[in-house]
Amino acid sequence: METRETITLDRRAQQRLYVLSHVLAHELTVEAAAQVLELSIRQTRRLVERYRSAGAGGLVHGNRGRVPANRLDDATRARVVELAQTTYAGFNPVHLAETLAEETDELGLSARTIRRILAAGGIVPTRTRRPPRHRSRRERMPREGLLLQVDGSRHDWLEGRGPVLTLVGGIDDATSLVTGGTFREQEDAAGYLITLTQTAERFGLPGALYSDLHGIFVKDPNRPPTLAEQLTGKRSLTQVGRALDDAGIAWIGAHSAQAKGRVERVWGTLQDRLVSELRRRRAATIEEANEVLAVYLPRHNRRFAVPAAIEEPAWRAWTDGLVAASVFAFHYPRKVARDATISWDGLPLALPRRRDGRSWAGRVVTLEERLDSSLWVNHEGLCYPLAPAPLEPRTLRVRDLHRPSPEAPAQPLPPSPTRATQTNGPTKPASTHPWRRYPAVRR
Repeated sequence: METRETITLDRRAQQRLYVLSHVLAHELTVEAAAQVLELSIRQTRRLVERYRSAGAGGLVHGNRGRVPANRLDDATRARVVELAQTTYAGFNPVHLAETLAEETDELGLSARTIRRILAAGGIVPTRTRRPPRHRSRRERMPREGLLLQVDGSRHDWLEGRGPVLTLVGGIDDATSLVTGGTFREQEDAAGYLITLTQTAERFGLPGALYSDLHGIFVKDPNRPPTLAEQLTGKRSLTQVGRALDDAGIAWIGAHSAQAKGRVERVWGTLQDRLVSELRRRRAATIEEANEVLAVYLPRHNRRFAVPAAIEEPAWRAWTDGLVAASVFAFHYPRKVARDATISWDGLPLALPRRRDGRSWAGRVVTLEERLDSSLWVNHEGLCYPLAPAPLEPRTLRVRDLHRPSPEAPAQPLPPSPTRATQTNGPTKPASTHPWRRYPAVRR
């Protein structure tokens, strides 16, 4: 009676069987099959010949089902299990292997072997192994000013005495020095621009900025580039991204909170100590909270800052022609009308006389809304003040000037012509028309 042998193929053998079947059917070349199987061409040819002569069984490893030559005999395995339950009860596998190697000559087994024997015997270890670390703490930068980590912390900083605020701040990666910070109602672009301004004025410009993938820094990184971005080769920048580009600061995006753990850990310290300082000063508004923060940060840095590995700092100075107030501001490109005005929040804004005496009409300028809410116009590297900072600070935010502002008065639309007012021929001049005032000229 004919019997049919059953062959069990693992996942790798099944993939090879599928690919080599196409090779034998002349639907795939050996070179292409080698790329798919991630093997050399020579090894792929061997598998093809083995499959052609022995069929699917030729793809099974020859050692399958064989007992390894170095396998421990059953008596030794039973002896290890007995000792682990009696004489050395409670020993972990590493401790047991070291003890057996010292006290017995016939059982010089490794800790890994003993761990497998005990697991096969159903013995639960008394102490579980420490799980492997998914992430390791990154080494600090060697010099101060090479990397600045920034983030925002949403927390009840005022403990119910006022609104829930967001603390936006930056910390130097090499020294844990808090270079700047401000309380904001929300995590917004203005908070990061204020932090960068404080850092630039106190220390200088950092080499790179490390933050999360918030929309404040990058516009939807997962979306495909637009046609304009493909033609220019650059992605559209946010207000903060444009400021970093103008200042020559590189931007690095973190894909997890643990990646920028240095700034994440400082929030725990601030949510303990700074909250106590705010409570002691009885701060209840965002203005009072920022005053307490300005007094607290120098004390915090004296207590928690550490020296850098290399003493010489790496902060960069401003290049000629760049000003922090102009770079770290909101920029809006506008086209000047013929009457030397630009549109701002739905209202015309008159431009001052140019220094060279030429006309503004038709030129594309940059309108700057600075952090003190003053308005400036920038053209060809020259800045002209348009409106001073208001006495009452306004809410700084990224504005969409293509949409009508809710603060601007609504402009009445001209009435649409009705059927009664529409005419096909020329209209008759009114009695007060200048053409009727000068009959002599008409003759």
